[in-house]
Amino acid sequence: MASNHYDPRKFIVIRGARQHNLKGVDLNLPKGSLIVVTGPSGSGKSSLAFSTVYAEGQRRYVESLSAYARQFLERMNKPDVDYIAGLAPAIAIEQRTLTRNPRSTVATQTELYDYFRLLYAQIGSTISPVSGRVVSQDTPESVAQSLPELLSNGDRFYVTFPLKASPDPDSLRRRGFTRLVDLSGPEVIELDQRSQGTPVESLAVLVDRLVMRPNDASAHSRLVDSLEQAFREGDGRCLIVALDGRTREFSDRFERDGIAFEVPTSRMFAFNNPAGACAACQGFGRIRRLDKRRVIPDPEQSLSGGAVAAFHGPRWRQHQVALVRVARSRGIITTLPYHQLSSEAQALVWEGKDSYIGILPFMQELERRSYRMQDRLHRARFLAYGKCPDCKGYRLRKEALNVFVGGLHIGQLMELTTLEAAQFFEGLALSRFQQRAAHIILEEIRTRLRFLVNVGLDYLTLGRQSRTLSGGESQRINLATALGSSLVGSLYVLDEPTVGLHPRDTDKLVGVLEHLRDLGNTVIVVEHEPEVIRRADHIADLGPAAGARGGHLMFEGPYREIMEDEASLTGAYLSGRKQIPLPESRRVADWSQALVVKGARLHNLKRVTARIPLGVVTCVTGVSGSGKSTLVHETLYEGLRSELGMVSDEPGGAAYDSLHGHGLIGGVEMVDQSPIGRSPRSNPATYTKAFDGIRQLLAGTYQARIRGRKPGYFSFNVPGGRCESCQGEGVVKVEMQFLADLQLECEDCRGKRYTRDVLEIRYRQKNVDDILRLTVDEAVEFFRDQTAVRNRLKVLQEIGLGYLTLGQPATTLSGGEAQRIKLGAYLARRSQDKILYILDEPTTGLHPDDILKLLLAFNRLVDQGHTVLVIEHNLDVIKCADWVVDLGPEAGDAGGSIVVEGPPEAVAEHPASHTGRFLRPLLGA
Repeated sequence: MASNHYDPRKFIVIRGARQHNLKGVDLNLPKGSLIVVTGPSGSGKSSLAFSTVYAEGQRRYVESLSAYARQFLERMNKPDVDYIAGLAPAIAIEQRTLTRNPRSTVATQTELYDYFRLLYAQIGSTISPVSGRVVSQDTPESVAQSLPELLSNGDRFYVTFPLKASPDPDSLRRRGFTRLVDLSGPEVIELDQRSQGTPVESLAVLVDRLVMRPNDASAHSRLVDSLEQAFREGDGRCLIVALDGRTREFSDRFERDGIAFEVPTSRMFAFNNPAGACAACQGFGRIRRLDKRRVIPDPEQSLSGGAVAAFHGPRWRQHQVALVRVARSRGIITTLPYHQLSSEAQALVWEGKDSYIGILPFMQELERRSYRMQDRLHRARFLAYGKCPDCKGYRLRKEALNVFVGGLHIGQLMELTTLEAAQFFEGLALSRFQQRAAHIILEEIRTRLRFLVNVGLDYLTLGRQSRTLSGGESQRINLATALGSSLVGSLYVLDEPTVGLHPRDTDKLVGVLEHLRDLGNTVIVVEHEPEVIRRADHIADLGPAAGARGGHLMFEGPYREIMEDEASLTGAYLSGRKQIPLPESRRVADWSQALVVKGARLHNLKRVTARIPLGVVTCVTGVSGSGKSTLVHETLYEGLRSELGMVSDEPGGAAYDSLHGHGLIGGVEMVDQSPIGRSPRSNPATYTKAFDGIRQLLAGTYQARIRGRKPGYFSFNVPGGRCESCQGEGVVKVEMQFLADLQLECEDCRGKRYTRDVLEIRYRQKNVDDILRLTVDEAVEFFRDQTAVRNRLKVLQEIGLGYLTLGQPATTLSGGEAQRIKLGAYLARRSQDKILYILDEPTTGLHPDDILKLLLAFNRLVDQGHTVLVIEHNLDVIKCADWVVDLGPEAGDAGGSIVVEGPPEAVAEHPASHTGRFLRPLLGA
């Protein structure tokens, strides 16, 4: 029990924390420190850090706001804690992708793009695409200053303006102009001597004849006066004509080469605004276009054999018949594979001839008839997203792409990685005027880019869509944004910031956390990574187990003491008293049963050939940004979906030369960290289908039968027994206008989701709300004799999720928990086909003790005949894999190659492998 005598000015003092499964925890967390909260998964770490400390900090912040905000305060649940003192304003940086908007990018999320827009509007140079010359608004003074670049000292020249600006001879005479300059000479002629056949474009009105004298003040004054007159009389245009025929046009309008350009403004560079967005793609950078690979999915098929998928089905058969008939009449062999046909024959297939419509006209006809549902759906099957041809994927109008800073337009800037952008802005050469105009903007840009690099995100491109980021990457972006705000005296609460980081990069991240602490902030991190725990100033270890068996404070103090603490499970793993054992033997790869992708070249991959043996556990690893997700997600997974006939918006066929072995598997499943549902109505019970059996049991009770209640009455997804005030969610959303929306408990059902009538029906003394509040561990025992329900829940228990409640809303699950629930659903399914299961960082949020359970789940899948492919940095998973593919050697352009592939021992021995260097001690090498 902690002492009560702690100064709240120096400590965050917590007494009697009972939120969720916490058992009256007392803590004294030193302010201005890096504090790690650790312990087994489900032991109460997030309940302490987020649901208690952060929630109370947020509640107190709202209390300090206006009367409008405070009206919701009484509806915000106060954390179940006796006493908290010493709290500072709290900021939570969670491991969650916050947006699904395809317009949101790394640059917009970090506010960098706002600064880019200001920078390009302030100092951007508009370049004419015709001549490559800078577009500027000329003035008499600027023209006079620039003439020494065109003329030498002593050169004679004429100041003129185009005749076409004022072609009336009488008008010119009245204004005092009597001579013209024939630009083809050049030659001065009298106004009356003008030949009727001479085109107006080759004539200019003479204003003055001068000699170039750069250092003569009177000559400069006369030149400026003559230029002012030329601009005024020439409707904003002036021509300088040298006697040797050199001519330079100037204009006080923003134009060049006869093209009127738009003066840059920040709105011009906003792809979220109609003023800047490309009209063709509305600022998305991609449009749906006809995908030839979908129209002819198998080029090995012949025309007679139905190579054209668009003509499949009885409604479109007439076009198939016409194609074969016309092809034969023109001597085309319709039994040949499509890819062996001549280019002329393939052109006929696409463009049509005689009575055959052709694929392209057929698709145009379907588009014209898109008011018909059947035609619209049929056409949609053969469309895929591709780069917008108008803006080339840059999202912006062409006017914005004519503006350059340092040789790059803003679209090209967004293609740089954060590291490349940081180097670009550090080396940016600007004039003195540009430096003065953009000093503050550039300083903000450089600072934010430096933070992004320091948190290990140097490989992300600025234009990368936010929705494609992992939870760990999103969290580190938010961390970099928080650093950019330079707050002091605040409380930061982070959830596993090392997710997705290679052990080599962990040191850099810890340095960022220490910098945040050194600014005068308190940093609380929920973490399992040994290096972060080792560098912490203070450690709070919860346990001893998960769920109801957790929630106790097992240890509080510095790192050196937890190593010796006998009660701490975390200390046992840190000290080596406990460890995940090496497998007794490894499965041997059978290369006759393998997936082989050749020439993978998407993003930074260097035409990689990767081999994935089937029937084993394979781990793809490498430093962050080395190309792991590009190889596994965007190339192998999308390619397999395409090869197996599964429709994908981004088929991987364009990203590699060939993919072999897809016929050896019956399917591919991506077990990712995306939410299992977007509504609080989705939960572990519904996702695993265990709730179907539970509703059947409730509907079979005597109380339900006499009331005529069917299983659907116990569903909170359809009207009936659910509470209609919250539509079965248990919470209602309150929009706070200038603040983030609040999720508050429903006042009608008190968070129980159902009407009183439903809650009166009980199975073994528990109603449906009581059952949904059971943990998986408790539910397995409660339904021990109900095999259908028990088996579905038992799998979750076996993979370390026994602490989750059955009704825990999907929106509150971490990415790692959502991923493991999906894995549990697949384990329970027992498919007869051989499936390739792909998992990305499945150890997210797992204590070493829980990783043991996860590895057992992998082995169960392999024992059932499936294949497990894991993207992972966790060394315990890597050392237990059968086969390892290590990418690198570095991130971004310096990565994208296979450094080494083989069993873990081979990786550990390779001198160029960063993974091998950290793996070596675990293998006893």
